[in-house]
Amino acid sequence: MPAKVLKPSLIAKEYRAEVRREVAELSSGRGPLRILGLLGQESGPAATYAHYAQRGCEAVGIRLDIQHIGPDAGEAAVERAIAYANVDQEIDGIFLYYPLTDPAGDRWLRELVDPRKDVEGLHSFWSRLLYENQRYVDQRKQKRAILPCTPLAILKILHHAGMPSGGANAPLEGVTACVINRSDLVGRPLAAMLANDGARVYSLDLTGTVVFEPAIGRRTHDVRDSTVDRATALSMADAVISAVPSADFERIRGDEIRAGAICVNVAEHANFDDSVLDRASVFVPRVGPLTIAMATRNLTRLLRLNQDR
Repeated sequence: MPAKVLKPSLIAKEYRAEVRREVAELSSGRGPLRILGLLGQESGPAATYAHYAQRGCEAVGIRLDIQHIGPDAGEAAVERAIAYANVDQEIDGIFLYYPLTDPAGDRWLRELVDPRKDVEGLHSFWSRLLYENQRYVDQRKQKRAILPCTPLAILKILHHAGMPSGGANAPLEGVTACVINRSDLVGRPLAAMLANDGARVYSLDLTGTVVFEPAIGRRTHDVRDSTVDRATALSMADAVISAVPSADFERIRGDEIRAGAICVNVAEHANFDDSVLDRASVFVPRVGPLTIAMATRNLTRLLRLNQDR
């Protein structure tokens, strides 16, 4: 039976309705909520993403202003823009569209964003809570921590795709996942989130494989070196998530994956061969619309957290 092709826009629609209600309440008496997006490219994937993000924000009543910072402006120009946005009371959230400089420079820029305005959820303040499996920012466990929007979108997709559930305390106990990409933006936080929910995750990149052991019987997941190769990881995985940003990546074939696996393509390039449609149970060709929905949801949650300070 051919795989069901799951469109993230349909899932995003559900969350947009929730966010739209929150935005209406939060903006009452003060005007529209506003995000500043910093973009270093006039064209390409980042520019396309920023364009769709504007549309997604408009759909829920949020204003997203894109500020173009040319490649010749330098890192200092981006730093100044972030510094101004951090203190501008009319800016509620900040979104960085990578690349703005180089990988090391972009990591530094993420740390300059005020975590109270970090709609991406990538600042180390939020990352520390994620990797330590601390899901709340208060001792009474009433204020949820912010999660990175793309990995969060993927988790929502897996849930809607019918990922097996093991129980309330470890909802993904017994699940094996393969994540191809270990970037700080997608692969590493996603693997941690899956493992914190009880899954065993094989994380592959150019340097090899590590395994994120599930956080069952301990506070958080554990990361260990692994000798498991691509073929073995794919053959064991209930879910395969690939986010390799290269057209040269050897696409994942249907004969490599486990029958009935859920396959999610995150990269702008196709990471899966068409043959997976004959073996997977669900195939998700992209996640962008739901990522944008999760970013807008993060904004409303940040504002709620800031109200309670």
